[in-house]
Amino acid sequence: MNSSAPIRSAGRSAAPRVSAFIPEGTRDVLPPEWAQREAIRAQLSGLFSRWGYRGVEVPALEYASAHHPQDAVAFKLIDSGGQVLALRSEFTTAVGRLVRTRYPQGPFPLRLQYGGRLWLRALNSELGRLREFNQLGVELIGVETAQADAELLHLAAAALGAVGLGELGATLELGYPGFVDAVLEDAGLHGAARAALHDAIDRKSGADVDLLCAQFGLSGEARRTLHALTDLYGGPEVLDAAQALARGTRAQEAVAHLRRVAGLYGSPLLFDLGVSRRYDYYTGLTFRAYAPGLNQPVLGGGRYALEGGLPGAGFALGLERLMRAVAGDLPPEPEVVLALDLRAAEAARAQGLHAELAWTDDAEDLRAFSVARGIHRWARSADGALTFQPAGEVTL
Repeated sequence: MNSSAPIRSAGRSAAPRVSAFIPEGTRDVLPPEWAQREAIRAQLSGLFSRWGYRGVEVPALEYASAHHPQDAVAFKLIDSGGQVLALRSEFTTAVGRLVRTRYPQGPFPLRLQYGGRLWLRALNSELGRLREFNQLGVELIGVETAQADAELLHLAAAALGAVGLGELGATLELGYPGFVDAVLEDAGLHGAARAALHDAIDRKSGADVDLLCAQFGLSGEARRTLHALTDLYGGPEVLDAAQALARGTRAQEAVAHLRRVAGLYGSPLLFDLGVSRRYDYYTGLTFRAYAPGLNQPVLGGGRYALEGGLPGAGFALGLERLMRAVAGDLPPEPEVVLALDLRAAEAARAQGLHAELAWTDDAEDLRAFSVARGIHRWARSADGALTFQPAGEVTL
């Protein structure tokens, strides 16, 4: 339910809006969606466990830090001792802190999974318009190899398949933000020009590239190279085009690594080597997946370095986005019966039904509730046997 949806009222005044009762960017979750969301959460958590990723939980409250990647958009508060705290705004930093303090010696590789809520103060993040949302994901920490990157791609594809998005056409897209930076470095670009061009290339804005080239007096050859970066999207042929742009060692190693990972993965991939945003955070490849009808990724991740230099990589899935992506394929709610006594409730549940227990002997109250709740059958026990009758035909 959208937080701006109106609430119907019997009065004559205009119906109040939900946003008048809950903060903007938050939402209520009603029983049908809650049940399906938890089913998806359990399905993915079970998948991660079978791959050897063990569960951890980290606090929702953290110490605020100017070095945190989400510091600018985090909710902050002050505790009774004057310490500035922040609500958890992403998981990787928290899991990294856990690894440094709880597993300083490994054993590596360390495979961990997590899940829970995140909070953001701003509404314009890459995670969408929600300021309170749910994520679950995995981290593979302590190794930095093509095999480790390929493992995460295989697991990401398995996760998409588990919730039915593989059949809907969700495909993994690989990027390598450091490749763009390496090409810019090889072209002799530094400082403000380099930072501005990172942004223009990531947005694939040829017009802004031209403006910046004119502003900083770049040569025609440099301009052609920058335009070529914005076009590096597609299948395996993109790696050949990237190879032609890779003059320095760092750029060449990035292309070679992507080729190794793609070979180990063995299934079709898309490549977007114009991805340049957050190049100072990611130390290697990045990947994401889109679902039909959504303009934001349902899955995203990549390779990074934890504080102290320990390598890590992982990905996260947004549960709210997954729910939107698979909403048309969700199974119906299970049948609920109204049990007239405790033994009937227990027997119905033993048969796999959902049973709510009658709270009164007033048949009219029970019938009215059943109509409103959508319950069609009542269950009762007699002489040790469970029987069902249509809700409107039962005599108490």
